[in-house]
Amino acid sequence: MELSKLVQSIGESPTLAVSALAARMRSEGIDVVGFGAGEPDFDTPQHIIDAASEALNNGHTKYPKPSSGLPVLKEAIKNKLKRENNLSYETNQITVTVGGKMACNLLIKTLINPGDEVIIPTPYWVSYPEFVRLAGGKPVFIQGTEDNGFCVTPEQIRAVMTDRTRVLLLNYPSNPGGHMYSPERVRAIADALVGTNITVIADEIYDRLVLDGTEFLSFAAVSDDACQRTITVNSASKTYSMTGWRIGFVAGNSDVVKGVAKLDSQGSSGAATFSQVAYAAALDGDQSCVETMRAAFVERAARMHQLLNDIPGVRCPKSAGAFYAFPNVGGTFKRLNVSGSAEFTEKLLSEANVAVVPGIAFGMDEHVRFSFATSMDNIEKGLERMRTWIEKH
Repeated sequence: MELSKLVQSIGESPTLAVSALAARMRSEGIDVVGFGAGEPDFDTPQHIIDAASEALNNGHTKYPKPSSGLPVLKEAIKNKLKRENNLSYETNQITVTVGGKMACNLLIKTLINPGDEVIIPTPYWVSYPEFVRLAGGKPVFIQGTEDNGFCVTPEQIRAVMTDRTRVLLLNYPSNPGGHMYSPERVRAIADALVGTNITVIADEIYDRLVLDGTEFLSFAAVSDDACQRTITVNSASKTYSMTGWRIGFVAGNSDVVKGVAKLDSQGSSGAATFSQVAYAAALDGDQSCVETMRAAFVERAARMHQLLNDIPGVRCPKSAGAFYAFPNVGGTFKRLNVSGSAEFTEKLLSEANVAVVPGIAFGMDEHVRFSFATSMDNIEKGLERMRTWIEKH
């Protein structure tokens, strides 16, 4: 059967592809050290599992009513946003989605028409450009540089604004860069948008995983103007190690979130009810589990930074948030006789049994992404393999 041009025009998620390949190699008995998965290696905290189990036993196995989210979860999200992000929303400004990924996808489809432009800072999460193209839009990339911590500037944003610009997509702490926008930088970007009709999609799913002590400032919390133009995205996946539960949300302008709910009602019919009850328990319950995970990521980030920068031809800034390192490995290409990040990662996997994601998937071909959502033993073993592999060439 012939596939549609739409399906043929997009690629498979490279992060999921790397994880799947590493899993297949392990099933064949190969000792692979995987740095591909963008999910915490911790179990979902027990009190969250218990809440889901109780929900299942109490009959939460039907369609969610309403499909936009159970009242108990919307109330918990409302309280979280006020408590942690200084954002005051009513429950009619919140829609629950099947994960943060679906939230971003539905938001873009809600906000843009064919031909509209979406500004995307580079390095970007792999799915952002594909979401825009699937909606018929045009991704417009602006390059974050290493010497500016991968952050983009207000001047760069202004330089690419046109009468077709509809959305700025901003993600911090960043996947894949591991970088943060300080409050000063967030305010400067918000100031640059005053007087425009640009909507900001603020992807804040790593808001609790700041590693370097920088204050996290939600984009919508900057000012009344920023609040009016911002739709905030978040999810359970990273904060509570709930990637498989597939539960997230959007919050902001009520017409926009209703549009997201309308699209989702024709798609998923809403997120699983027991997952919604579990997420409510996560948001309302003991938060010490989050700090336990964050503290582990702080230690791993420091060790990743040290070991990566000890490898010839590799340089890497220290991760400020999330659980990713995004080193520049371009200094090894000549030595390894490779032409870019895809070939680098293929050889690293086939010759050293270490799985990472090529930077070209994130818009920067001299880089690769390491997820340090893995044990310290794996970090030590995997980076020693990489160092030995590079040095022997």
